Amino acid sequence: MRIKVVSNYTAIDQAIEQMENVMRFRRMSLKTQKSYIHWFKRFARWCYSNRYPSPEQRIAGYLSHLVKSRNVSASTQRQALNALVFYYKRVKQHDLGEFPKFAYARKPKRLPVVLSKEEVSALRNHMTGMHWIVASIMYGSGLRLTEALSLRVQDLDFDRLVISVRNGKGAKDRCVPLPPSLVEPLAQHLDAVRRNFNRDLANGYGDVHLPYALAKKYPNAPHEWGWQWVFPARKLCVDKATGVLARWHIHDSATQKAVKTSARSAGIKKRVSSHTLRHSFATHLLEDGYDIRTIQELLGHENVSTTQIYTHVANTGALGVRSPLESVA
Repeated sequence: MRIKVVSNYTAIDQAIEQMENVMRFRRMSLKTQKSYIHWFKRFARWCYSNRYPSPEQRIAGYLSHLVKSRNVSASTQRQALNALVFYYKRVKQHDLGEFPKFAYARKPKRLPVVLSKEEVSALRNHMTGMHWIVASIMYGSGLRLTEALSLRVQDLDFDRLVISVRNGKGAKDRCVPLPPSLVEPLAQHLDAVRRNFNRDLANGYGDVHLPYALAKKYPNAPHEWGWQWVFPARKLCVDKATGVLARWHIHDSATQKAVKTSARSAGIKKRVSSHTLRHSFATHLLEDGYDIRTIQELLGHENVSTTQIYTHVANTGALGVRSPLESVA
């Protein structure tokens, strides 16, 4: 498809609308939708001054441009490739052929940053409130940040000490353990959340965003306690899908900032992010003797090879060898 240069980017808007409809139909996550649209916009504008006869050549040319002119990482280039392939194959129904050679971004083989148990404790001691609970769940249950923030009240089973992760990466559900030490803090937190929820209902609000068409199938669900976010945002916002003023969960950047700030306050010199807590969860389970397959299931990894990277940073397990220097007199 050759995108024509028109005022207000009309052709791009039409293509984006088609793309959004297909992504919604395929029930892709909002985060993925936003990312794909972002890359398509950049690609479409780049095409104005870079003319190629075929989609394969346009995609290859743009991917080379990202590496040579923008110096992007391998993961960023892969993300752009996925977005553009999705557009041509799923939206335009164009069967892409073989791509011409293009510049590949090198993918470095880096090990995950892992905190010791003492460092995790120090980090949590410098956190408070809602972000302390989110960080504790990520480390205690191995959740991704988006999975933790997307928890609904009904996903917490205090009797069985289980957290149900709905629509995780790859649109998969799984169950993870709920640490007993978090039961009381979570119960107190939910009491405060419920009081705010009751105030919203009294003021004529109380709606919560529901995935897909559940709001139409269950009209009362947006006002039910079980569907409310465990970590709701302080302010109401308009739900783009329904146009109703509703409450969303807290933004992921807030927790990310809280984790980094707390790491600095705790004097941790490592490059700590919120995902470091998930890495630490997996590594510490491996060090405690848990089977790699069990850890794979808890993390929601599709392939065990993804989980095996933690054997390179664990103190015990596949690579937990004892240095021969320690046996030298």
